[in-house]
Amino acid sequence: MLGSGLASLLTGCTSEDPGHGSPIVAGGGAPVIIPGAPGDAGRRATPGEHVGRSESRPSAADVLFTERMIPHHRQALEMADLAPSRTSTPGVLRICERIAVGQRPEVGVMSRWLLALGRAVPAEHPAHAASPGEEGYGMASLGEMNRLRSSRGAAFDALLLRLMIRHHEGAVKMAGEELSGGTDQTIRKMAQDVASGQRVEVERMRKLMK
Repeated sequence: MLGSGLASLLTGCTSEDPGHGSPIVAGGGAPVIIPGAPGDAGRRATPGEHVGRSESRPSAADVLFTERMIPHHRQALEMADLAPSRTSTPGVLRICERIAVGQRPEVGVMSRWLLALGRAVPAEHPAHAASPGEEGYGMASLGEMNRLRSSRGAAFDALLLRLMIRHHEGAVKMAGEELSGGTDQTIRKMAQDVASGQRVEVERMRKLMK
């Protein structure tokens, strides 16, 4: 899930000014208010407007985390989006809704962060095709995704929960690597949110499997 700071700000670094802190860019979530001159009212920043600089500087670990986590989240979203047409189990539908609500905005934050850094956002690709370095982080294979798409009812629930637990555990592992080597405040906060939120969701999914 997104923290309050991530919902309103995106921190990135431009290649033209590598020696200074990352530019803080207003996002599309909670408004960012820019103070006015003495006696004047402040104004709301427009999405994409640079509103200052943070003290953090991105590292290679920050870039690697975002470039891996974006496609990782996309696959989780694809799996979650299958649920409404394939199951009526309330607990499974709730967990999939939480995944969609939490991870879709995170993809947006990470994408804008990469663009502010001057890097391309990972291209869309089939959800089963892991990008280099993603192996071992819980990504579902082509065969697993096809079985999930063709499943219904209790069979869908069991397979989804098994795949999603493994997927979440991979995301927690990825977040731990970012927290060990990352330096950018926004991306470290993202990793903390991923690790804590997905651990909670894993416990909920394990209970649903009993």
